[in-house]
Amino acid sequence: MKHVEETAPQVADAIRGETHREENGLEMIASENFASRAVMEAQGSVMTNKYAEGYPGERYYGGCKFMDEVEELAHERALDIFGAEHVNVQPHSGTQANMAVYLSVLDPGDRILGMDLTHGGHLSHGHPANFSGKLYDVEHYLVDEETGRIDYDGLAEQAHRFDPDIIVTGASAYPREIEFDRLGEIADEVDAYHLADIAHIAGLVAAGEHVSPVPHADFVTTTTHKTLRGPRGGMILCDDEHASDVDSAVFPGTQGGPLMHVVAAKAVCFAEAQTDEFDEYQSSIVENSRALARTLEDEGWTLVGDGTDNHLVLVDLRDESITGKEAEEALEDVGITVNKNTVPGEEESPTVTSGVRIGTPALTTRGMGTEEIERVARLISRVLSNTDDEELKSGVADEVRTLCDEFPLYPDLP
Repeated sequence: MKHVEETAPQVADAIRGETHREENGLEMIASENFASRAVMEAQGSVMTNKYAEGYPGERYYGGCKFMDEVEELAHERALDIFGAEHVNVQPHSGTQANMAVYLSVLDPGDRILGMDLTHGGHLSHGHPANFSGKLYDVEHYLVDEETGRIDYDGLAEQAHRFDPDIIVTGASAYPREIEFDRLGEIADEVDAYHLADIAHIAGLVAAGEHVSPVPHADFVTTTTHKTLRGPRGGMILCDDEHASDVDSAVFPGTQGGPLMHVVAAKAVCFAEAQTDEFDEYQSSIVENSRALARTLEDEGWTLVGDGTDNHLVLVDLRDESITGKEAEEALEDVGITVNKNTVPGEEESPTVTSGVRIGTPALTTRGMGTEEIERVARLISRVLSNTDDEELKSGVADEVRTLCDEFPLYPDLP
């Protein structure tokens, strides 16, 4: 980091601070992960210098030979991993991937049926504060508040009544497996497009740890930095019949020049995702998540959905004398990072919430297994049961640092 230090020492200080935070804390936000050194090298490469508007073989700038090479590699690897007919790897984020899909098949005022944000959905699935809720006519489906699971029969009834143009599935805080085949059938019944947003579970899908939506959806969008463990970015998978419309919606519809250093890093990420080690890693994420759920339930905590099938658990704190915000802050005090999250039937504001979302991808990346995860779950329980006990929290913080020392993140990074 010599050159950053010389040019912008305050930025260098912030980078060192973040490196220290990641190394010495337990990162358990379900949407976060740690990229490999190979991914970070590609993203920090000279690929950042080049404009490459357009697509391989059809660029608006000269000098794109190597840009074409890395984007074509990303295409080949993504299609091999997910078994789709077409892919666009240029979206800057998952939200921009969703935006491009909407633009490719919807007109302003068309109807979207998506999961409610407080029940586990995402802003870009039609929330009124988001462009998707401003441009389109939206209804949201809910999970059953008793079971914490999607009510597929109720969703079907709602779809037949609302008659949406597109049904958006997938979630940002849903701990159970999603039945994409059933959702595809519902979309067919009402002659709607089906967009499956697998931003959270893409790595699990790639490794066969979660059923794939590709055979059951017209469009599949994802980020590349969550369970896929790549750079921050987005991607769209679709059938060949939608390829031209999707590509046009990405460029020039919603974006200009692609971030080619990120596309290069995506190609690296996809190469990693083609390995047996990656499949084993995804299996460990799920095993660790189930161990986390079991231990928290044994400690007396209430989980939305009564457990997990994927990479996260959602703790419902409404029976406790603590809010999601208070829980997040208490855990951050001891070096455990989670995020406050709404729960089905939420009555608190989004800045307070009645729950916390806890994930296992990042700790699994560090090499932790079920034994360590169970240990961490008990630490979480101790803190949440005694948020004002500073002496207890100090002891937990010491245990957190010891665990981090046992599983260094980037041992060769200064």
